[in-house]
Amino acid sequence: MDDLETRELRYFVAVAEELHFGRAAERLGIAQPPLSRAIGKVEHRLGVELLTRNRRGVTLTAAGQVLLDEARTALAAITAATRRTRRAADPQRPLILATKAGASHELLLRLLDVVGKDSIEILLCEVSEQAGLLRDGSADVAIMHHPYDDLAGFDTEELQTESQVAILPAKHPLAAREKLTLAEVSNVPDLPIARWPQLDGSYPDGPGPEVHTQSQLAQLVALSKTLLVIPASSRAWQWPEHVAVPVVDAPDVTTLIAWRPSSRSLAVAALVRSAAALRETT
Repeated sequence: MDDLETRELRYFVAVAEELHFGRAAERLGIAQPPLSRAIGKVEHRLGVELLTRNRRGVTLTAAGQVLLDEARTALAAITAATRRTRRAADPQRPLILATKAGASHELLLRLLDVVGKDSIEILLCEVSEQAGLLRDGSADVAIMHHPYDDLAGFDTEELQTESQVAILPAKHPLAAREKLTLAEVSNVPDLPIARWPQLDGSYPDGPGPEVHTQSQLAQLVALSKTLLVIPASSRAWQWPEHVAVPVVDAPDVTTLIAWRPSSRSLAVAALVRSAAALRETT
């Protein structure tokens, strides 16, 4: 049998990420010799060399890199399955809805009014984290935004489409304008546009600061260090030191509710129907 056990996958991932048996053993809370033997047994069973060992440390072979990628996926799926199974055993539990902090605030208020605040637990997260929370079983549904969020592999229902605004320091000359264009907000020498992480976690090139959290961003704008362009409804978190100005040629942003296609939850289906009904009454 070539099948690997979950324990063996965890051992291998630790070694592959640390590239050091001693550090991996410490991370796993075990002694180094049994860890080394376990990895050797995995290599023998698979008939391939996964790691190159020398005095300078450990490096992954091509086969080792493949196993690392596949093991991470498999372990994540096991973790997600465990979480969903435990939650499914309690039909009275509230659904967990993941949403970016500060986004779609009015929509969430309306949804809670319709379905009842006790039926939904709100899981606030930062930019682009909703997809991961859905995939790893931490959330049942998520509020997401096209074209910014990773929607691959999810079923979705559109809830609203809106324009975007620039959030500027209140004392900046552009804050007095009635409207702006993308060209104008992208070329402000003393106020470079903030850079959010992309779907792969990297940041786009540019002079603006790299930001990840709403609180970090809000303070940088208030300190006249940056500006940003966001959906109009997201300005609910805006500080007194901020001003929102419409960006007339920015692409519209569509807010969606997303869930896993394999979901068999009647509660999830009911929540999606309630959210869709809000769109129809807007």
